[in-house]
Amino acid sequence: MTVYLVGGPVRDALLARPVMDLDFSVEGDAMALGGMVARRLGGECTGHRRFGTATVQAGDIRIDLVTARRETYAGPGRLPEVVPGGIADDLARRDFTINAMALPVWPREGGLIDPMGGLNDLGTGILRVLHPRSFIDDPTRMFRAVRYEQRFGFRIDDPTVELMESAISDRHMDAVSGDRWRHEIDRILDESAPGPALLRASDLGLLAGLHPALANGQGLLGLTTCAGDAPVADEWLAALFSPLSVSEGDAVIRRLRLPGRRAAVARDTIDLRDIEPEVMSASRSSSGLCRLLSRFDHSAIGMWAKLAADALLREALRQFLDELRYVRPSLSGDDLLGLGVPQGPMIGQILARLRDIKLDGEVSNVEEERALARALLARCLKGATT
Repeated sequence: MTVYLVGGPVRDALLARPVMDLDFSVEGDAMALGGMVARRLGGECTGHRRFGTATVQAGDIRIDLVTARRETYAGPGRLPEVVPGGIADDLARRDFTINAMALPVWPREGGLIDPMGGLNDLGTGILRVLHPRSFIDDPTRMFRAVRYEQRFGFRIDDPTVELMESAISDRHMDAVSGDRWRHEIDRILDESAPGPALLRASDLGLLAGLHPALANGQGLLGLTTCAGDAPVADEWLAALFSPLSVSEGDAVIRRLRLPGRRAAVARDTIDLRDIEPEVMSASRSSSGLCRLLSRFDHSAIGMWAKLAADALLREALRQFLDELRYVRPSLSGDDLLGLGVPQGPMIGQILARLRDIKLDGEVSNVEEERALARALLARCLKGATT
């Protein structure tokens, strides 16, 4: 059994960047080796027999092992068929030259294995694929190219860009499932600075290739150039949806199979844009603004707080996020029970009313809240008896 450190860890070590994960290629049985490593580390091994891979998790340590292999693709975007091979086969199946290098670790004989010229490309800052069918076999590599380009400050070389353009125009992206595309979008959103990668994907036509409605990158551009705190990941997702209509947004959600939380971010982004006049009207009172905005996802609100054209609207949204949403009555539900409020929905109703009054500055201390709670209780009880 011969074992090599391969791909990302080799690349990152050569770039003097932190090595976060360990990836090994095994000329032999990777699943068997994974089981041995897991036992030695006191961890767990998960194997995938079809692809000859194993993942060992031991505490914070994650190790990925693959059986060195050759791959063939039955069609564009299909998962590969694999057969065992040697390290040369394993490097030749990879995405980019900078990820097609290996170091022998067992036995530790010889130096860097670099059949595709990855070391030179690292030195010159070039990102290029290994063969002309790369983006046909696996169109998701196009998003990876953009992600690596922006992360490392590299440049996708012209022939690779031309291959991307051909893959997009020939609609090879259509063959890839929404789940796989969502995974690539998520990995961009996990980058420390997602904006430049998303903008680059937009400029290259990748977002439009996912769905024509995403061709408009104005939301991304606006968020990239806005002042203030750096946008969080879901605010970038919101920016993707900011120019879309309701029907376009629903179509993109279906295409990417967005799960519940992120689908809510997308829909709330569009809904907030469409009710801007209502937000401005509600902002005349703090309680009214909170009642209107409390049903919207905070990332959608945060994106519009950075991107909205109207300065007063931006200020109202920012005030809600920074201050108003945290306002709570000093009294608790237990306090209301102690005042004689019966168990049930009346507690929530009185707490909501106390919050509104506190938001609008009509009470200033707990004693005033307590007096108001008694008055509200008397009013509720009177209403219940009439």
